[in-house]
Amino acid sequence: MKPRVSVIGSGNAGLTAAYHFTLHGADVCLYGAPGFDQALTDIEQCGGIRALAEFNNTSLSYAGFEACDKVSRDLAETIAYSDILILPVPSFAQEPLFVNMLPHLRDGQIIMLMPGNYGSLVLNRIKQEKGYQDLKLTFVDAISIPWATRIIGPAEIAILGMKKFLPIAAFPATDVDKAVDALQPVMPLRLTPLKNVIEAGLENINFGGHPLLTTLNMGLLENFDGQFNYYKDCCSVSTAKAAAVMETERLSIGAAFGLELKPELIAMNALYDMDCQSVYEVNRTSETHGKLNSAPNSASNRYITEDAAYLLVPCYEFAKLLNIETPIITSCLHIDNAYNDTNYFEQGRTLKLMGLDNKSAQEIMDFVS
Repeated sequence: MKPRVSVIGSGNAGLTAAYHFTLHGADVCLYGAPGFDQALTDIEQCGGIRALAEFNNTSLSYAGFEACDKVSRDLAETIAYSDILILPVPSFAQEPLFVNMLPHLRDGQIIMLMPGNYGSLVLNRIKQEKGYQDLKLTFVDAISIPWATRIIGPAEIAILGMKKFLPIAAFPATDVDKAVDALQPVMPLRLTPLKNVIEAGLENINFGGHPLLTTLNMGLLENFDGQFNYYKDCCSVSTAKAAAVMETERLSIGAAFGLELKPELIAMNALYDMDCQSVYEVNRTSETHGKLNSAPNSASNRYITEDAAYLLVPCYEFAKLLNIETPIITSCLHIDNAYNDTNYFEQGRTLKLMGLDNKSAQEIMDFVS
């Protein structure tokens, strides 16, 4: 009997997950919310999802055509389909989606967030506040999505590359081995367990490049409408130096929590099977990241609205709690606030939203263990 999995979300990662899980041998139910379901209509009209063999004059892996077992606009039906629920959605969508899911969930289900960005903690808080304290769920935070991928046409995707493995953490942390055992049959890459969901959030590799490089290059990005290669063209010797300082801030936060975080260079080399000598070299030479000439063209891009608000803000909050100075993280957030006329210090993923306010660092570690 094939393993079953429900994919809740029909964006770039959702379609790719539905395609690749099916290719890997699972039965998939793909959900798209009413009003955001054009991708489902395209799949219905095309009979399935096609992954291109070539894009932007570059050969791609995982090409083929796969028909999902089911596409659905009914959330209750989608949740009933499987005990494995995977949400490859932006961080800002996690909360409202989970509120709608709550009445339909049952004991024993696994909810995997890709990327996690501390979402498990937020969803657990909501579960408690909405009166579902007795509902037994396992939350899983992945450090990111497995793929570099884009929807490039109706029911048509370009998978530019895939990580060699995907680190994940569970909440509660004691469920991580059980979660890996349940999820591994549907996942097309190896899952590796992390200590807890704080570590998973701090290990998200988007932290090191996306918000800072986007912020430092905003004039170029806006004036040229993002029509160049983001990683190669936005990473210079000087921006790499600034990113390296911000990396020391992340590592300091992890060390203060008693976590042995991987430096970005080591993580990127391992995840993408490279042997680069610097993060600058990673950005300039990575084949996976160099296949697409597309970059953010405004400050409203998710590299700021998601990665600054849901990765940098938690680090800023942790740093305050731990009495660690984070001048680059803090400066980046101030500039992004000005860009988007907002206050990410209040609107981002704060300790309060994660249900961690009024806790000491040790109490947080105990809570997520």
